[in-house]
Amino acid sequence: MRGFLFEQLDIRGAWVQLGSAWQDMTAGRDYPEPALELLGQLAAVTTLITANLKQPGRITFQLRGDGEVSLLVMDCDEQLRLRGMARSTPALPAGNLPALLGGGALTLTLDTADMRQPYQSHVPLQGDTLAAVFEHYLAQSEQSPTRLWLAANHQTAAGLFLQALPDAHARDADGWNRVQILADTVRAEELLELGSIKLIERLFPEEDVRVYDPRLVSYHCPYDPAKIHSMLHSVGQAECAAILAEQGEIRVHDEICNHEYVLDAAAVAALFR
Repeated sequence: MRGFLFEQLDIRGAWVQLGSAWQDMTAGRDYPEPALELLGQLAAVTTLITANLKQPGRITFQLRGDGEVSLLVMDCDEQLRLRGMARSTPALPAGNLPALLGGGALTLTLDTADMRQPYQSHVPLQGDTLAAVFEHYLAQSEQSPTRLWLAANHQTAAGLFLQALPDAHARDADGWNRVQILADTVRAEELLELGSIKLIERLFPEEDVRVYDPRLVSYHCPYDPAKIHSMLHSVGQAECAAILAEQGEIRVHDEICNHEYVLDAAAVAALFR
């Protein structure tokens, strides 16, 4: 992930290209192609937005719909450690965002070290693409003109972000319009294949662009038995005993991390001691 700034225009930008982090997240998931593309685009835009966190914290985006893709979740912290998942029907035809998700909403949850409780906001899904949904969301939440270009396949998830700063119009009345027109020429394969410097040079050859140092993005979703133990405690010993009597073991699937936890009778007994 790499940020950049148009020096003479007061317009900032960011680029992200996820390779191994994206492949690690989707390994063994077998998502249908349309759901995988949406989840990859969500991974890219979540990284771009979370990169602005200035203190320890976590941003989670959820897209819930009543269509064949019922849920997309992506979670990222200030160290750009990602995790996420999709929920959809197995046989999924290609289509735009409304065709796949139907009616629904985008929910942001922001949790930082100085907050007593997490902040949440909800907006309806407005737009035919994930980029359009987030452009609408950012226009409402940050009240700054913002554009996004997103792409994803099995190997890579990528995104380009542009945002006009408050004095951009005063610096150059045509600057924001000009960089949007230039960025609109980007092709999905360029987002997925070109490095940041080559992409910026290709799109904005006449502009004075300051490029910042890159930041590493990783997939981070370790096993967390304590979370499962806490959940089973909340279920209660009697209910756990009933599950053991019926099934011989307790099996819990952590959907967001794709981990399987299996507890036999001895493990459950130890848990409640």
